[in-house]
Amino acid sequence: EAVTLPKGVLPWSVILRNAGYYCANNSKQDYNFIIKGINAWDQSSKKASWRNRPNKDMPFFYMQSMGQSHESSLHFKDALMEEEKTLTPMESVNLHPYHPDTPTFRYTHARYHDRMSVIDDLIGSALKKLEEDDLLEDTFVFYFGDHGGVLPRGKGYAYESGVHVPLVVRIPKNFSHLVDHEEGTRTDGFVSFIDFGPTILNLAGIDVPLFMDGKPFLGEGVKSKDLSKRDEVYCYADRFDEKYDLVRTVRKGKWKYIRNYQGFYPDGLQNNYRYRMLAYQEWRQLFIDGKLTEEQKQFFLPRPAEQLFDLSKDPHEVNDLSNDREFRKKLLEMRGKLSEKVKEINDLSFYPESFMVKEALSNPVSFGADRSAEIARLVDVADLALLPFAKVENPLKKILSSGTDWEKYWACLVSAQFGRQAASLQDSLETLMNHRNLMVQFRAVEAFSLLTQKNPMPKLIEITNLSQSRVEVLLTHNSVAFFRDHHGFKLDPKSFSIVAPKGEYYRRMEYFTDSKGLSNNHK
Repeated sequence: EAVTLPKGVLPWSVILRNAGYYCANNSKQDYNFIIKGINAWDQSSKKASWRNRPNKDMPFFYMQSMGQSHESSLHFKDALMEEEKTLTPMESVNLHPYHPDTPTFRYTHARYHDRMSVIDDLIGSALKKLEEDDLLEDTFVFYFGDHGGVLPRGKGYAYESGVHVPLVVRIPKNFSHLVDHEEGTRTDGFVSFIDFGPTILNLAGIDVPLFMDGKPFLGEGVKSKDLSKRDEVYCYADRFDEKYDLVRTVRKGKWKYIRNYQGFYPDGLQNNYRYRMLAYQEWRQLFIDGKLTEEQKQFFLPRPAEQLFDLSKDPHEVNDLSNDREFRKKLLEMRGKLSEKVKEINDLSFYPESFMVKEALSNPVSFGADRSAEIARLVDVADLALLPFAKVENPLKKILSSGTDWEKYWACLVSAQFGRQAASLQDSLETLMNHRNLMVQFRAVEAFSLLTQKNPMPKLIEITNLSQSRVEVLLTHNSVAFFRDHHGFKLDPKSFSIVAPKGEYYRRMEYFTDSKGLSNNHK
Protein backbone atom coordinates (compact mmCIF):
# COMPACT_ATOMS: atom_id res chain seq x y z
CA GLU A 1 0.00 0.00 0.00
CA ALA A 2 1.26 3.49 -0.86
CA VAL A 3 1.48 6.13 1.87
CA THR A 4 0.81 9.85 1.81
CA LEU A 5 3.97 11.90 2.19
CA PRO A 6 3.95 14.08 5.32
CA LYS A 7 3.41 17.78 4.80
CA GLY A 8 6.59 19.47 3.63
CA VAL A 9 8.35 16.24 2.64
CA LEU A 10 9.35 16.21 -1.03
CA PRO A 11 11.08 13.68 -3.29
CA TRP A 12 14.57 14.88 -4.03
CA SER A 13 13.82 15.02 -7.76
CA VAL A 14 11.29 17.76 -6.89
CA ILE A 15 13.90 19.61 -4.84
CA LEU A 16 16.30 19.41 -7.79
CA ARG A 17 13.62 20.59 -10.22
CA ASN A 18 12.86 23.55 -7.95
CA ALA A 19 16.58 24.40 -8.10
CA GLY A 20 16.55 24.47 -11.92
CA TYR A 21 17.49 20.89 -12.79
CA TYR A 22 15.89 18.91 -15.58
CA CYS A 23 14.86 15.58 -14.03
CA ALA A 24 14.11 12.51 -16.13
CA ASN A 25 13.34 8.93 -15.16
CA ASN A 26 13.70 5.92 -17.48
CA SER A 27 11.45 4.44 -16.29
CA LYS A 28 10.67 2.36 -13.17
CA GLN A 29 8.10 3.90 -10.81
CA ASP A 30 7.84 1.50 -7.88
CA TYR A 31 7.12 4.23 -5.37
CA ASN A 32 6.11 3.51 -1.77
CA PHE A 33 4.23 6.80 -1.60
CA ILE A 34 1.33 8.32 -3.50
CA ILE A 35 2.81 10.12 -6.51
CA LYS A 36 -0.45 11.61 -7.81
CA GLY A 37 -0.33 15.38 -7.48
CA ILE A 38 3.47 15.43 -7.05
CA ASN A 39 5.26 16.79 -10.11
CA ALA A 40 8.35 14.64 -9.57
CA TRP A 41 9.76 14.51 -13.11
CA ASP A 42 10.00 16.55 -16.28
CA GLN A 43 9.72 13.23 -18.06
CA SER A 44 9.19 9.67 -16.79
CA SER A 45 8.91 7.03 -19.49
CA LYS A 46 10.96 4.63 -21.58
CA LYS A 47 11.72 7.61 -23.84
CA ALA A 48 13.02 9.80 -21.02
CA SER A 49 16.55 11.18 -21.49
CA TRP A 50 18.73 14.11 -20.48
CA ARG A 51 18.78 14.83 -24.21
CA ASN A 52 15.18 16.03 -24.01
CA ARG A 53 15.92 19.02 -21.75
CA PRO A 54 14.91 22.38 -23.29
CA ASN A 55 18.46 23.71 -23.60
CA LYS A 56 21.92 22.18 -23.50
CA ASP A 57 23.12 24.40 -20.65
CA MET A 58 20.45 23.17 -18.25
CA PRO A 59 21.80 20.90 -15.46
CA PHE A 60 20.09 17.54 -15.21
CA PHE A 61 19.41 14.56 -13.00
CA TYR A 62 18.74 11.34 -14.89
CA MET A 63 17.76 7.94 -13.52
CA GLN A 64 17.83 4.79 -15.64
CA SER A 65 16.67 1.36 -14.44
CA MET A 66 18.08 -1.66 -16.22
CA GLY A 67 16.07 -4.85 -15.84
CA GLN A 68 18.19 -7.23 -17.90
CA SER A 69 19.55 -8.88 -14.72
CA HIS A 70 16.14 -8.98 -13.04
CA GLU A 71 15.06 -12.09 -11.15
CA SER A 72 12.92 -13.11 -14.13
CA SER A 73 16.07 -13.60 -16.21
CA LEU A 74 16.67 -16.75 -14.13
CA HIS A 75 13.17 -18.14 -14.69
CA PHE A 76 14.17 -20.62 -17.37
CA LYS A 77 13.04 -24.15 -18.19
CA ASP A 78 15.16 -27.31 -17.86
CA ALA A 79 15.66 -27.49 -21.61
CA LEU A 80 17.44 -24.12 -21.71
CA MET A 81 20.40 -25.52 -19.77
CA GLU A 82 21.07 -27.84 -22.73
CA GLU A 83 20.10 -25.46 -25.52
CA GLU A 84 21.87 -22.30 -24.34
CA LYS A 85 25.34 -22.61 -22.87
CA THR A 86 26.58 -19.84 -20.60
CA LEU A 87 29.44 -17.57 -21.58
CA THR A 88 30.71 -17.84 -18.01
CA PRO A 89 32.14 -21.34 -17.55
CA MET A 90 29.96 -23.24 -15.08
CA GLU A 91 32.98 -24.83 -13.46
CA SER A 92 34.50 -21.41 -12.74
CA VAL A 93 31.76 -20.06 -10.46
CA ASN A 94 32.27 -20.04 -6.70
CA LEU A 95 29.09 -21.38 -5.15
CA HIS A 96 27.99 -20.08 -1.78
CA PRO A 97 28.34 -22.67 1.00
CA TYR A 98 24.57 -22.66 1.59
CA HIS A 99 23.92 -23.64 -2.06
CA PRO A 100 24.06 -27.31 -3.13
CA ASP A 101 26.70 -28.02 -5.77
CA THR A 102 24.53 -29.21 -8.66
CA PRO A 103 24.46 -28.51 -12.41
CA THR A 104 21.30 -26.43 -11.91
CA PHE A 105 22.92 -24.17 -9.33
CA ARG A 106 26.10 -23.85 -11.36
CA TYR A 107 24.16 -22.98 -14.50
CA THR A 108 22.00 -20.47 -12.61
CA HIS A 109 25.04 -18.83 -11.06
CA ALA A 110 26.93 -18.67 -14.39
CA ARG A 111 23.87 -17.32 -16.21
CA TYR A 112 23.57 -14.56 -13.63
CA HIS A 113 27.18 -13.57 -14.31
CA ASP A 114 26.26 -13.41 -18.01
CA ARG A 115 23.34 -11.10 -17.24
CA MET A 116 25.62 -8.79 -15.28
CA SER A 117 27.89 -8.52 -18.31
CA VAL A 118 24.83 -7.34 -20.28
CA ILE A 119 24.35 -4.61 -17.68
CA ASP A 120 28.02 -3.66 -18.06
CA ASP A 121 27.44 -3.12 -21.78
CA LEU A 122 24.40 -0.95 -21.10
CA ILE A 123 26.38 1.19 -18.65
CA GLY A 124 29.06 1.54 -21.32
CA SER A 125 26.42 2.66 -23.81
CA ALA A 126 25.15 5.35 -21.43
CA LEU A 127 28.68 6.62 -20.79
CA LYS A 128 29.30 6.76 -24.55
CA LYS A 129 26.19 8.94 -25.03
CA LEU A 130 27.40 11.32 -22.33
CA GLU A 131 30.76 11.47 -24.09
CA GLU A 132 29.08 12.14 -27.45
CA ASP A 133 27.19 15.03 -25.84
CA ASP A 134 30.43 16.39 -24.33
CA LEU A 135 28.93 15.85 -20.85
CA LEU A 136 30.95 12.97 -19.45
CA GLU A 137 33.41 15.14 -17.52
CA ASP A 138 30.58 17.30 -16.16
CA THR A 139 28.42 14.45 -14.88
CA PHE A 140 28.57 12.32 -11.74
CA VAL A 141 27.59 8.76 -12.63
CA PHE A 142 26.30 6.43 -9.91
CA TYR A 143 26.12 2.72 -10.71
CA PHE A 144 24.33 0.58 -8.12
CA GLY A 145 22.01 -2.36 -7.65
CA ASP A 146 18.72 -2.13 -5.79
CA HIS A 147 19.43 -5.32 -3.81
CA GLY A 148 22.25 -7.81 -3.39
CA GLY A 149 21.27 -10.02 -6.29
CA VAL A 150 18.68 -12.61 -7.28
CA LEU A 151 20.45 -15.90 -6.65
CA PRO A 152 18.58 -17.96 -4.03
CA ARG A 153 18.77 -16.37 -0.55
CA GLY A 154 19.57 -13.00 -2.11
CA LYS A 155 16.76 -10.62 -3.01
CA GLY A 156 14.21 -10.25 -0.23
CA TYR A 157 16.44 -11.52 2.58
CA ALA A 158 18.36 -9.47 5.15
CA TYR A 159 21.59 -11.47 4.84
CA GLU A 160 24.52 -9.69 3.19
CA SER A 161 23.64 -11.61 0.01
CA GLY A 162 20.40 -9.60 -0.07
CA VAL A 163 21.36 -6.18 1.27
CA HIS A 164 24.99 -5.60 0.22
CA VAL A 165 24.71 -3.90 -3.17
CA PRO A 166 27.31 -2.89 -5.75
CA LEU A 167 28.13 0.83 -5.81
CA VAL A 168 30.55 2.58 -8.14
CA VAL A 169 30.72 6.35 -8.61
CA ARG A 170 32.47 7.96 -11.58
CA ILE A 171 33.76 11.39 -10.61
CA PRO A 172 33.96 13.87 -13.52
CA LYS A 173 37.21 15.78 -13.99
CA ASN A 174 35.49 19.16 -14.09
CA PHE A 175 33.98 18.62 -10.65
CA SER A 176 36.65 16.49 -9.00
CA HIS A 177 37.29 19.36 -6.57
CA LEU A 178 33.98 18.45 -4.88
CA VAL A 179 35.20 15.01 -3.90
CA ASP A 180 37.99 14.11 -1.51
CA HIS A 181 38.95 10.85 -3.25
CA GLU A 182 41.66 9.87 -5.67
CA GLU A 183 40.74 8.30 -8.99
CA GLY A 184 40.52 4.50 -8.88
CA THR A 185 40.39 4.27 -5.09
CA ARG A 186 37.93 2.41 -2.89
CA THR A 187 36.55 3.18 0.54
CA ASP A 188 35.35 0.65 3.07
CA GLY A 189 33.02 3.19 4.68
CA PHE A 190 29.36 2.14 4.85
CA VAL A 191 26.63 4.01 2.98
CA SER A 192 22.89 3.31 2.70
CA PHE A 193 20.19 4.10 0.17
CA ILE A 194 18.90 6.83 2.48
CA ASP A 195 22.26 8.56 1.91
CA PHE A 196 21.75 8.92 -1.85
CA GLY A 197 19.36 11.89 -1.74
CA PRO A 198 21.48 13.97 0.65
CA THR A 199 24.59 13.12 -1.42
CA ILE A 200 23.04 14.27 -4.71
CA LEU A 201 21.77 17.49 -3.13
CA ASN A 202 25.13 18.14 -1.49
CA LEU A 203 26.95 17.72 -4.81
CA ALA A 204 24.47 20.15 -6.38
CA GLY A 205 25.14 22.72 -3.66
CA ILE A 206 21.59 22.45 -2.27
CA ASP A 207 20.97 22.42 1.48
CA VAL A 208 19.85 19.00 2.67
CA PRO A 209 16.37 19.29 4.25
CA LEU A 210 15.97 18.30 7.89
CA PHE A 211 13.38 15.64 6.99
CA MET A 212 16.04 13.54 5.22
CA ASP A 213 17.51 10.82 7.44
CA GLY A 214 20.67 10.05 5.48
CA LYS A 215 24.08 11.70 5.35
CA PRO A 216 26.01 12.87 2.26
CA PHE A 217 28.93 10.61 1.36
CA LEU A 218 30.34 12.90 -1.36
CA GLY A 219 30.57 16.64 -1.86
CA GLU A 220 31.40 19.73 0.17
CA GLY A 221 32.33 18.97 3.76
CA VAL A 222 32.75 15.21 3.31
CA LYS A 223 36.31 14.01 3.87
CA SER A 224 37.43 10.60 2.64
CA LYS A 225 39.09 9.94 6.00
CA ASP A 226 35.79 10.50 7.82
CA LEU A 227 33.83 8.46 5.28
CA SER A 228 36.16 5.49 5.74
CA LYS A 229 35.28 5.48 9.45
CA ARG A 230 31.57 4.99 8.85
CA ASP A 231 31.09 1.40 9.97
CA GLU A 232 27.46 1.08 11.03
CA VAL A 233 24.38 0.32 8.95
CA TYR A 234 20.82 -0.89 9.61
CA CYS A 235 18.75 -3.06 7.26
CA TYR A 236 15.38 -4.77 7.22
CA ALA A 237 13.12 -7.32 5.56
CA ASP A 238 9.34 -7.37 5.81
CA ARG A 239 6.65 -8.68 3.47
CA PHE A 240 7.80 -9.78 0.02
CA ASP A 241 4.82 -10.34 -2.28
CA GLU A 242 2.59 -12.80 -0.43
CA LYS A 243 5.34 -13.99 1.97
CA TYR A 244 5.51 -12.25 5.36
CA ASP A 245 8.51 -11.95 7.65
CA LEU A 246 9.92 -9.39 10.09
CA VAL A 247 13.71 -9.07 10.25
CA ARG A 248 15.91 -6.18 11.41
CA THR A 249 19.70 -6.12 11.27
CA VAL A 250 22.61 -3.97 12.33
CA ARG A 251 26.13 -4.28 10.99
CA LYS A 252 29.02 -2.72 12.91
CA GLY A 253 32.32 -3.23 11.13
CA LYS A 254 32.84 -6.96 10.68
CA TRP A 255 29.97 -7.85 13.03
CA LYS A 256 26.44 -8.55 11.79
CA TYR A 257 23.48 -8.95 14.14
CA ILE A 258 20.16 -10.29 12.85
CA ARG A 259 16.92 -10.08 14.82
CA ASN A 260 14.32 -12.58 13.58
CA TYR A 261 11.06 -11.41 15.13
CA GLN A 262 9.17 -14.30 13.51
CA GLY A 263 12.00 -16.81 13.47
CA PHE A 264 9.71 -19.82 13.66
CA TYR A 265 9.01 -19.19 9.97
CA PRO A 266 11.85 -20.56 7.79
CA ASP A 267 13.48 -18.41 5.13
CA GLY A 268 12.33 -20.91 2.51
CA LEU A 269 8.61 -20.32 3.13
CA GLN A 270 6.74 -20.34 -0.18
CA ASN A 271 6.79 -17.28 -2.42
CA ASN A 272 5.34 -18.15 -5.82
CA TYR A 273 7.46 -15.79 -7.88
CA ARG A 274 10.67 -16.83 -6.17
CA TYR A 275 9.95 -20.51 -6.69
CA ARG A 276 9.62 -20.07 -10.43
CA MET A 277 13.39 -20.38 -10.37
CA LEU A 278 14.56 -23.97 -10.93
CA ALA A 279 17.36 -23.52 -8.40
CA TYR A 280 14.83 -22.71 -5.66
CA GLN A 281 12.70 -25.70 -6.64
CA GLU A 282 15.67 -28.06 -6.68
CA TRP A 283 17.00 -26.71 -3.38
CA ARG A 284 13.68 -27.44 -1.69
CA GLN A 285 13.41 -30.92 -3.21
CA LEU A 286 16.91 -31.79 -2.01
CA PHE A 287 15.87 -30.68 1.47
CA ILE A 288 12.78 -32.92 1.36
CA ASP A 289 14.96 -35.80 0.18
CA GLY A 290 17.45 -35.25 3.02
CA LYS A 291 20.38 -34.57 0.68
CA LEU A 292 21.63 -31.23 2.04
CA THR A 293 24.52 -30.38 4.34
CA GLU A 294 23.91 -28.58 7.62
CA GLU A 295 24.76 -25.25 5.99
CA GLN A 296 22.51 -25.91 3.00
CA LYS A 297 19.44 -26.99 5.00
CA GLN A 298 19.39 -23.86 7.22
CA PHE A 299 17.21 -22.09 4.66
CA PHE A 300 14.30 -24.45 5.35
CA LEU A 301 14.59 -24.63 9.14
CA PRO A 302 13.29 -22.33 11.90
CA ARG A 303 15.64 -19.50 12.81
CA PRO A 304 16.71 -18.38 16.28
CA ALA A 305 15.32 -15.08 17.56
CA GLU A 306 18.76 -13.52 17.15
CA GLN A 307 21.95 -14.35 15.26
CA LEU A 308 25.49 -12.99 15.35
CA PHE A 309 28.04 -13.37 12.57
CA ASP A 310 31.70 -12.43 12.16
CA LEU A 311 31.74 -11.46 8.48
CA SER A 312 35.54 -11.37 8.33
CA LYS A 313 35.56 -15.15 8.85
CA ASP A 314 32.03 -16.03 7.77
CA PRO A 315 30.96 -13.71 4.91
CA HIS A 316 28.04 -15.98 3.95
CA GLU A 317 26.49 -15.96 7.45
CA VAL A 318 26.23 -19.68 8.09
CA ASN A 319 28.04 -19.91 11.45
CA ASP A 320 25.84 -18.29 14.10
CA LEU A 321 27.84 -17.14 17.15
CA SER A 322 24.90 -15.92 19.24
CA ASN A 323 25.17 -18.86 21.68
CA ASP A 324 28.97 -18.71 21.97
CA ARG A 325 29.91 -17.35 25.40
CA GLU A 326 33.13 -15.92 23.98
CA PHE A 327 31.07 -13.36 22.03
CA ARG A 328 28.42 -12.65 24.68
CA LYS A 329 29.56 -9.05 25.21
CA LYS A 330 29.43 -8.33 21.47
CA LEU A 331 25.98 -9.94 21.22
CA LEU A 332 24.57 -7.74 23.98
CA GLU A 333 26.14 -4.64 22.42
CA MET A 334 24.61 -5.35 19.01
CA ARG A 335 21.28 -6.38 20.52
CA GLY A 336 21.15 -3.05 22.34
CA LYS A 337 21.93 -1.07 19.20
CA LEU A 338 19.19 -2.78 17.23
CA SER A 339 16.56 -2.43 19.95
CA GLU A 340 17.41 1.24 20.41
CA LYS A 341 17.16 1.90 16.67
CA VAL A 342 13.73 0.34 16.12
CA LYS A 343 12.45 2.41 19.06
CA GLU A 344 14.12 5.56 17.77
CA ILE A 345 12.48 5.32 14.34
CA ASN A 346 9.07 4.28 15.78
CA ASP A 347 9.16 1.13 13.65
CA LEU A 348 5.56 0.68 12.50
CA SER A 349 6.05 -3.00 11.70
CA PHE A 350 5.49 -3.71 15.38
CA TYR A 351 1.84 -3.43 14.44
CA PRO A 352 0.44 -6.00 12.01
CA GLU A 353 0.35 -4.71 8.45
CA SER A 354 -3.47 -4.78 8.42
CA PHE A 355 -3.55 -2.24 11.27
CA MET A 356 -0.93 -0.05 9.58
CA VAL A 357 -2.88 0.01 6.32
CA LYS A 358 -6.09 0.94 8.11
CA GLU A 359 -4.73 3.52 10.54
CA ALA A 360 -1.28 4.82 9.58
CA LEU A 361 -0.92 5.44 5.85
CA SER A 362 -2.35 8.95 5.77
CA ASN A 363 0.59 10.19 7.88
CA PRO A 364 2.88 7.39 9.08
CA VAL A 365 5.50 9.71 10.59
CA SER A 366 3.08 11.46 12.95
CA PHE A 367 1.28 8.16 13.59
CA GLY A 368 4.54 6.64 14.82
CA ALA A 369 5.53 9.71 16.81
CA ASP A 370 2.14 9.79 18.58
CA ARG A 371 2.54 6.12 19.54
CA SER A 372 6.26 6.16 20.32
CA ALA A 373 5.80 4.94 23.91
CA GLU A 374 3.49 2.11 22.82
CA ILE A 375 5.89 0.97 20.09
CA ALA A 376 8.78 0.98 22.57
CA ARG A 377 6.70 -1.18 24.89
CA LEU A 378 5.94 -3.62 22.05
CA VAL A 379 9.67 -3.83 21.27
CA ASP A 380 10.32 -4.72 24.91
CA VAL A 381 7.64 -7.43 24.82
CA ALA A 382 9.09 -8.81 21.58
CA ASP A 383 12.56 -8.88 23.14
CA LEU A 384 11.37 -11.27 25.86
CA ALA A 385 12.15 -13.91 23.22
CA LEU A 386 15.84 -13.16 23.78
CA LEU A 387 15.85 -14.26 27.43
CA PRO A 388 15.66 -17.76 28.95
CA PHE A 389 12.06 -18.92 29.13
CA ALA A 390 12.25 -19.42 32.89
CA LYS A 391 12.85 -15.67 33.28
CA VAL A 392 9.98 -14.57 31.06
CA GLU A 393 7.35 -17.22 31.81
CA ASN A 394 5.50 -15.17 34.42
CA PRO A 395 5.74 -11.84 32.54
CA LEU A 396 4.35 -13.56 29.45
CA LYS A 397 1.46 -15.09 31.42
CA LYS A 398 0.61 -11.64 32.78
CA ILE A 399 0.70 -10.01 29.35
CA LEU A 400 -1.36 -12.80 27.77
CA SER A 401 -3.94 -12.27 30.52
CA SER A 402 -4.10 -8.50 31.02
CA GLY A 403 -1.94 -6.77 28.39
CA THR A 404 -3.22 -4.51 25.62
CA ASP A 405 -4.30 -6.14 22.37
CA TRP A 406 -0.95 -5.50 20.68
CA GLU A 407 1.01 -6.57 23.76
CA LYS A 408 -0.93 -9.85 23.67
CA TYR A 409 -0.22 -10.08 19.94
CA TRP A 410 3.50 -9.89 20.63
CA ALA A 411 3.38 -12.19 23.64
CA CYS A 412 1.85 -14.79 21.31
CA LEU A 413 4.70 -14.31 18.82
CA VAL A 414 7.25 -14.69 21.61
CA SER A 415 5.48 -17.87 22.76
CA ALA A 416 5.62 -19.21 19.20
CA GLN A 417 9.35 -18.55 19.10
CA PHE A 418 9.86 -20.58 22.30
CA GLY A 419 7.69 -23.38 20.94
CA ARG A 420 7.39 -26.44 23.18
CA GLN A 421 9.48 -24.74 25.89
CA ALA A 422 6.42 -22.57 26.54
CA ALA A 423 4.06 -25.46 27.29
CA SER A 424 2.91 -23.76 30.52
CA LEU A 425 1.32 -20.97 28.43
CA GLN A 426 -1.01 -23.35 26.63
CA ASP A 427 -4.19 -22.41 28.56
CA SER A 428 -3.55 -18.68 28.18
CA LEU A 429 -3.05 -19.06 24.44
CA GLU A 430 -6.14 -21.23 24.05
CA THR A 431 -8.22 -18.51 25.69
CA LEU A 432 -6.89 -15.91 23.23
CA MET A 433 -7.91 -18.09 20.29
CA ASN A 434 -11.36 -16.52 20.77
CA HIS A 435 -10.18 -12.96 21.34
CA ARG A 436 -12.22 -10.12 19.82
CA ASN A 437 -9.20 -9.04 17.72
CA LEU A 438 -8.70 -11.45 14.80
CA MET A 439 -4.97 -10.74 14.63
CA VAL A 440 -4.55 -11.66 18.30
CA GLN A 441 -6.55 -14.82 17.58
CA PHE A 442 -4.30 -15.56 14.62
CA ARG A 443 -1.04 -15.30 16.57
CA ALA A 444 -2.53 -17.28 19.47
CA VAL A 445 -3.46 -20.10 17.07
CA GLU A 446 0.10 -20.19 15.68
CA ALA A 447 1.67 -20.32 19.12
CA PHE A 448 -0.81 -22.87 20.47
CA SER A 449 -0.14 -25.23 17.56
CA LEU A 450 3.64 -24.89 17.85
CA LEU A 451 3.38 -25.66 21.59
CA THR A 452 0.96 -28.58 21.28
CA GLN A 453 1.31 -29.83 17.68
CA LYS A 454 -2.50 -29.66 17.43
CA ASN A 455 -4.06 -28.89 14.05
CA PRO A 456 -4.35 -25.09 13.53
CA MET A 457 -6.07 -25.31 10.14
CA PRO A 458 -9.75 -25.17 11.19
CA LYS A 459 -9.18 -22.02 13.24
CA LEU A 460 -6.95 -20.36 10.62
CA ILE A 461 -9.59 -21.05 7.97
CA GLU A 462 -12.25 -19.60 10.28
CA ILE A 463 -10.23 -16.40 10.79
CA THR A 464 -9.72 -16.05 7.05
CA ASN A 465 -13.44 -16.48 6.35
CA LEU A 466 -14.46 -14.04 9.09
CA SER A 467 -12.04 -11.27 8.13
CA GLN A 468 -13.07 -8.24 6.10
CA SER A 469 -9.45 -7.22 5.57
CA ARG A 470 -7.45 -8.30 2.52
CA VAL A 471 -4.22 -7.90 4.51
CA GLU A 472 -5.48 -9.97 7.45
CA VAL A 473 -6.27 -12.74 4.97
CA LEU A 474 -2.75 -12.53 3.51
CA LEU A 475 -1.18 -12.69 6.97
CA THR A 476 -3.28 -15.70 7.91
CA HIS A 477 -2.55 -17.46 4.63
CA ASN A 478 1.17 -17.01 5.32
CA SER A 479 0.61 -19.14 8.41
CA VAL A 480 -1.53 -21.65 6.50
CA ALA A 481 1.33 -22.17 4.02
CA PHE A 482 3.76 -22.55 6.92
CA PHE A 483 1.75 -25.17 8.80
CA ARG A 484 0.85 -27.12 5.68
CA ASP A 485 4.32 -27.16 4.13
CA HIS A 486 6.55 -27.31 7.19
CA HIS A 487 4.39 -29.14 9.74
CA GLY A 488 2.38 -31.41 7.48
CA PHE A 489 -1.19 -30.37 8.36
CA LYS A 490 -3.75 -31.07 5.64
CA LEU A 491 -5.59 -28.26 3.88
CA ASP A 492 -8.69 -28.30 1.72
CA PRO A 493 -8.49 -25.07 -0.34
CA LYS A 494 -12.25 -25.28 -0.96
CA SER A 495 -12.80 -24.52 2.72
CA PHE A 496 -12.01 -20.85 2.11
CA SER A 497 -15.23 -18.98 1.43
CA ILE A 498 -13.88 -15.92 -0.36
CA VAL A 499 -13.22 -15.72 -4.10
CA ALA A 500 -9.62 -15.06 -5.09
CA PRO A 501 -8.98 -11.66 -6.68
CA LYS A 502 -5.79 -11.13 -8.65
CA GLY A 503 -2.64 -10.31 -6.71
CA GLU A 504 -0.99 -11.81 -3.65
CA TYR A 505 -4.14 -13.53 -2.40
CA TYR A 506 -4.58 -15.19 -5.78
CA ARG A 507 -0.98 -16.42 -5.60
CA ARG A 508 -1.60 -18.13 -2.28
CA MET A 509 -4.83 -19.76 -3.49
CA GLU A 510 -3.13 -20.86 -6.71
CA TYR A 511 -0.38 -22.50 -4.66
CA PHE A 512 -2.78 -24.15 -2.21
CA THR A 513 -4.81 -25.54 -5.09
CA ASP A 514 -2.00 -26.71 -7.37
CA SER A 515 0.41 -28.25 -4.85
CA LYS A 516 0.36 -30.47 -1.80
CA GLY A 517 3.20 -28.75 0.01
CA LEU A 518 6.60 -29.69 1.30
CA SER A 519 6.00 -32.28 3.97
CA ASN A 520 5.82 -35.99 3.24
CA ASN A 521 3.90 -36.47 6.50
CA HIS A 522 0.54 -34.73 6.22
CA LYS A 523 -1.45 -34.95 9.43
